[in-house]
Amino acid sequence: MARREITVSVDVDAPVETVWGEVTDWESQGEWMLGTSVKVTRGDGTSIGSELAATTGVGPLGVTDTMEIVGWDPPHRATVRHTGHVVRGSGVFTVLERRTDDGREAATFVWSEQLDLPLGPLGALGWPVVKPAFAWGLQRSLQELARRCERDAAR
Repeated sequence: MARREITVSVDVDAPVETVWGEVTDWESQGEWMLGTSVKVTRGDGTSIGSELAATTGVGPLGVTDTMEIVGWDPPHRATVRHTGHVVRGSGVFTVLERRTDDGREAATFVWSEQLDLPLGPLGALGWPVVKPAFAWGLQRSLQELARRCERDAAR
């Protein structure tokens, strides 16, 4: 099985706690994550052992990514293990503290995935084609996340 990594990040002019609250409000992720809806399927969604199901797609065409929370260090890090038939590997949400140029609290959000590609050698050959579109979708989602957090912090 081929394993590939993808990491995207965004600077957010909002405090760490605001960003953490938004990224770990699993069931509202569809409001900023492109084409995705997420549900907590077991546990409280805020502790190790909780399980999630994220469905990504358009209309009837979609993939459900089941996950288990295997690391939980609020407000800085959440780690999941992808447990589905198609999506396998691990993902990490990291929220780093920083300051804006004028000294206000801010954050950098980093989303990293280590994915075990499906379809063996065919998946590995297809990754260079799929990765740019996947990265674009993730980056676009993070831009929307930043807008939401900055709007909430300004209130």
